[in-house]
Amino acid sequence: MFHGLSLLPDCAPATKAPEEYFRDVLLLSRLADQGGMSHVKMTEHYLGAYGGYCPSPLAFLSAVAAATTRIRLMTGCVLPVFHHPVQLASEAAMVDAISGGRLDVGFARAYLPQEFATFQVPLDGSRERFTATVETVVRLWTEERVGADTPFFRFQDVTTLPRPVQRPHPPVWIAAVRSRSSFAWIGEQGYNLLVTPALTPLTEMSDHIAVYREAHADAGHPHPPRVVASLPLYVGDSDEEARRTADPLLRAYLEVWAEATDPWKSVTSDDYRGYTGMSRAIRALDPATFRTMGSAVVGGPATVAERVQQISEALGADGFLWQMDFGAVPGEVAVASLERFLDKVMPALAPAGS
Repeated sequence: MFHGLSLLPDCAPATKAPEEYFRDVLLLSRLADQGGMSHVKMTEHYLGAYGGYCPSPLAFLSAVAAATTRIRLMTGCVLPVFHHPVQLASEAAMVDAISGGRLDVGFARAYLPQEFATFQVPLDGSRERFTATVETVVRLWTEERVGADTPFFRFQDVTTLPRPVQRPHPPVWIAAVRSRSSFAWIGEQGYNLLVTPALTPLTEMSDHIAVYREAHADAGHPHPPRVVASLPLYVGDSDEEARRTADPLLRAYLEVWAEATDPWKSVTSDDYRGYTGMSRAIRALDPATFRTMGSAVVGGPATVAERVQQISEALGADGFLWQMDFGAVPGEVAVASLERFLDKVMPALAPAGS
């Protein structure tokens, strides 16, 4: 079971300046590298406090590559529907070269209506646009003189540069939330799976992951399926201190997330069944419920270690990417939490004899 760092800015100038946010998360990334964590992951979003500070995970990961030596770099995720595949393939390969072959590329379907409206990309049809872009990016990494003719982009005889350092290409991760068909498609294609069990109960997410693993096995891929889960984490000195510190941060995180999804109060789309009314579901959560569901892990070192084992067994995850920047957290608070995790939790989670 591996452990990495997951980043999703949820702040605005009124709560945390951008230069302060990036100073803090670059420090967290260096500490994660020094502490033996597996990945640093950053998410792409636009416009609002929910992710708006990082429109380009690849640009951020270039900075992480320059400041670290071992840790892998993951887009978690880039949003293919807002990019041309030649742009994505070329920029990702560049970061793979800069980092010496340390890049993992995570793709996700965008889901915020305001982002689609701003880029003038229709919500309906976005699933087909997503799969066409991902498939074409992989072809551009592995083939030369590529041609594509889709409703969304057309080109002929294209060979992108630079070529990826990793062969045949950087590891590909696909994020899935609730559609069983999405989990099955990811398994059929042989991609790795990234889950965030925020609004989905662990038992339901476990069923979806089983669909992914079954589809992966049925497709006969020679490599094993890999599943990683991303959740907010705060490790305190004690359970009481952890809840006292983390719950206001979780409350702020949930409020920012709810505001970002408010357009779903009135928007509907056949490609996003079940998303209408999402912000009401988020606002129905409080920090205690969020923790109880297994959507966030908060506690002293012993409690966190026990809870991680429980969630790991429930999901069958191969690893976790821990979100430690939630709630516009002060840098020193996030650093202290990460240091406790590295010093007191990770050793307790290591397999016997490792």
